[in-house]
Amino acid sequence: MKIVIQRVRHASCTIDSQITGSIDQGFCVLVGFTQSDTEAVVDKVVKKIVLLRVFSDEEGKMNRSLLDMGGKILSISQFTLYADCKKGNRPGFTRAARPEQAIPLYEYFNQAIAGAGIPVETGVFGADMQIELCNDGPVTIVLDSEELGYENH
Repeated sequence: MKIVIQRVRHASCTIDSQITGSIDQGFCVLVGFTQSDTEAVVDKVVKKIVLLRVFSDEEGKMNRSLLDMGGKILSISQFTLYADCKKGNRPGFTRAARPEQAIPLYEYFNQAIAGAGIPVETGVFGADMQIELCNDGPVTIVLDSEELGYENH
């Protein structure tokens, strides 16, 4: 899994002029899956996201998690996180999980976030989405389950 986490003051997803998801303070999370991803990997990544301490405490230090401050997540599926740009100018996406694998993992990811006590709003898998957000800080963090050692081999 590759995840881009943006700490936001607010974020929304619009499809065909209809808002499908909208949050106030929290994270806008772009999530991509690869063929080796499993529910066990998702569980580890969700725990990391929920407990990530990037919100300010009383002293202004990034010491509070999404759980601590009652934030929400706008979750957006994003296979383009697995773009391979090594050859030519047109990215390849062969490492991205096919929809038949990625859709159940994306749904599981969102359920796991909700199960951890974080309200979650979503886009629509595979749709042409317009994402609006106000990045707070800005704070943007990239997580890669392989780099974190979460992949199952």
